[in-house]
Amino acid sequence: MRSLHIIGSTQMGGADQFFVRLVTALNTAGHQALAVTRRGSPIAGALQGSAVEQIHLPLANKWDLWSRWQIARLARARDIDIVQTYMGRATRLTHLPAGQRPVHLARLGGYYKLDGYYRHAHGWIGNTRKLCDWLIGQGLPREQVYLIGNFVPEPAARDSAAGAQLRQRHGIPPQARVLFTLGRFISIKGFDDLLDAFARLPAQLDGRPLHLVIGGDGELREALLAQRSRLGLDTRVHFPGWLAAPGDWYHEAELMLCPSRHETLGNVILEGWSYAKPVLATTTPGASELIRDGENGWLTAVAEVPALSGCLEKVLTLPAAERDAVAARGHAELLAHHGRDAVVRQYLELYARLAAGRQA
Repeated sequence: MRSLHIIGSTQMGGADQFFVRLVTALNTAGHQALAVTRRGSPIAGALQGSAVEQIHLPLANKWDLWSRWQIARLARARDIDIVQTYMGRATRLTHLPAGQRPVHLARLGGYYKLDGYYRHAHGWIGNTRKLCDWLIGQGLPREQVYLIGNFVPEPAARDSAAGAQLRQRHGIPPQARVLFTLGRFISIKGFDDLLDAFARLPAQLDGRPLHLVIGGDGELREALLAQRSRLGLDTRVHFPGWLAAPGDWYHEAELMLCPSRHETLGNVILEGWSYAKPVLATTTPGASELIRDGENGWLTAVAEVPALSGCLEKVLTLPAAERDAVAARGHAELLAHHGRDAVVRQYLELYARLAAGRQA
């Protein structure tokens, strides 16, 4: 069985990183998954030199009829069983006959506009139950909407020397308590709310200084830097830039944060759990589905700075053993429901079932 995975992105956000992880994991599991990417894109670079076969197409815009024709030609020429598209551009450019091989699956990681982009697919994969329910509520056939979650990279091994060097490079004392988050610097990530909430906390708790690290980059970088200065936090809030390999920061963190105003899922929650770190998040749809407040993480209201600050202080003043117990339950949740092997198995079972139906 073969699948063709198509993405037209020119960035490297959460969905793009998941694309790389999934096609790599499918091939590792013995399934031939081909990747259609844009030449020179970060995704193409991430897959270069891997076992994943890449085919480059322009995937320029909705009027790119040549790419649309090439996708259909590739599906026939390579004897593809499943064509899986990611996000609007790739899905809009993929039009395959219904009731025949291959099956066109559109994988969605958000509440996107369906008309003109997604409705023509043969099936739809959502990465949360709430998203799948929404897709069905928008009129998609219930029996053709499939729930398969995300998985995150395996945690990097701890390198104590590298962690000490990170702290030294950014002026973080060895004894400091580090709070960590990362993502694109856009409004929905709520990093401005987090800065305001952090400014309300004491500079030290339990006699140890508090430091906040926000990894990432994006259009709001200069605004966030200016906000940090206005709040007098230049020495305790750190922006290390885009982190291709954030493992050392995860290891240094005492608490992972997801202060978003909206997240369909929230990969940073899963990544925090993968490092067995306690996670505090706002009540976005994804976080509310993943976290049971006080059991495997903590939840606080979206875009409510006093509530976020109060929840941070509450969690940071809990006994360490209580935080560790919550972190352990988060880690167990990850292994049970969001592990790589479990997610890959669900995809392969779905592909086999759909392909068998089209061959019958």
